[in-house]
Amino acid sequence: MEPIEINAGNHYLRALRADDRLDDRPALVSAFADEAMRRWIYHYSVPDLEAAGRYVALRTREWADDERCSWAVAEPTTGELLGEVGLKNLDLDAGTAEVACWTHPRVRGRGIMTEAIGAATRFGFGALELKEIRYAHAEGNTASARVAHKCGFTLLGQLPGQTEVDGQPAPLVVWRLRL
Repeated sequence: MEPIEINAGNHYLRALRADDRLDDRPALVSAFADEAMRRWIYHYSVPDLEAAGRYVALRTREWADDERCSWAVAEPTTGELLGEVGLKNLDLDAGTAEVACWTHPRVRGRGIMTEAIGAATRFGFGALELKEIRYAHAEGNTASARVAHKCGFTLLGQLPGQTEVDGQPAPLVVWRLRL
């Protein structure tokens, strides 16, 4: 599937880019250098522009392979990267996916991700005809828990030892949203 742009209200969702017109790589490097990002999103390392280019290429490939719909959450007048939202672990036959998201540290706490997740889930339920979207985060990630609650997800429970925090096994908190 090809990347689709979405008007999310105060922001817009677009594909991550690294080209001569718009380059998200510097913002990716600075976001992933943040201590909180490294704590909660430990499975990605984006220490430099080269790694950021690979990250953008990965997201492009995942779109093409129907594995993940991933959007840069962008400021509408400048295109500045404010975060990323996506529907990962897409199973179009079963009608399921999982939300994945992060917000750049300089714009956290402004409701940007709540708006972006709302737009992404509407796309999932409408365009992709999903029946259920899950949201999972490590226990203790109170920002993710607040966002899940604000977006209307229902808490399902915890899966012990299914993720990692500070190099140690940690429970994964799982939420669900249905049509």
